Amino acid sequence: MNNSTSGVLLMIAACTVWGLSPIYYKLLVNVPPLELLAHRTAWSLVVFAGLLAVQGRLGQLKALLGQGRSVLITGFAALMITANWFLFIFSVQIGQVRETSLGYYIFPLVAVLLGVVVLRERLAALQWAAVGLAALAVLLLTLGLGDAPWIALILATTFGAYGLIKKRLTAGAVVSVTGEVLLLTPLALIWLGTIHAQGKGVFGSDFQTSALLVFSGFLTALPLIFFSAAAKRVDMATMGLLQYINPTLQFFCAVVLFGEPMTTWHVAAFGLIWAALALYSASGYARGRARRKSAMTSSAEPPL
Repeated sequence: MNNSTSGVLLMIAACTVWGLSPIYYKLLVNVPPLELLAHRTAWSLVVFAGLLAVQGRLGQLKALLGQGRSVLITGFAALMITANWFLFIFSVQIGQVRETSLGYYIFPLVAVLLGVVVLRERLAALQWAAVGLAALAVLLLTLGLGDAPWIALILATTFGAYGLIKKRLTAGAVVSVTGEVLLLTPLALIWLGTIHAQGKGVFGSDFQTSALLVFSGFLTALPLIFFSAAAKRVDMATMGLLQYINPTLQFFCAVVLFGEPMTTWHVAAFGLIWAALALYSASGYARGRARRKSAMTSSAEPPL
């Protein structure tokens, strides 16, 4: 199996785990969202730190958190990802997986818009059209349902901001995420200690719930490890397309497995979002093809 094929398979595996994760969180609807988030944070640290220890890379974590600027950047990334995790868990528990899938569908377009606003990046005409269609979809849902799709918008924005701030870090994905959960774990442990002292903690109440809570660490770590390995083997265009597996599977969970209602407004909005993503993908493919053609032309020119 060559690198490209293994990279595609790893990417599919990562996105499949992310896309089907609502099934796992549905099994823990009896656990309050903050308590579940605290367990996810703490057990993630155990898995990530254990992995770095086995690889002999704990020194990289020390280097990441040994500088004030890196600590601030990592801390902000930690706030964004923990807000994203909490809202996702909360949304699954209140039966709004449909909204989480919408959020991860529009995330690439929000990320593009953040690039324009923060990094002063320029967009091609098709990319502007894609952003416009996404905005129209949000407006349509707001007018049709009488309220903006806040869950989707906050999920997309926090994840977009998370990706943006990660550009400031030179550390690898596993090292940087380990740093993030390391900063968050003291707060998680304080929260867990408080609720258990009050006799309200669910961990230890029964084997199945406790095992599922421990598994949250592996559920967080495994897809990220797959994703990091895939990123080294496949090009950005392939990664971008394969990432749509995640919200598509979430959409499947919401409508088919959980029976969440799809109004006419939702159908119209999702149609606009899918059209926007098609334009966005076409634009990315065209620009990538133009860059490759330009590189080939340059390399073919004889030296002066």
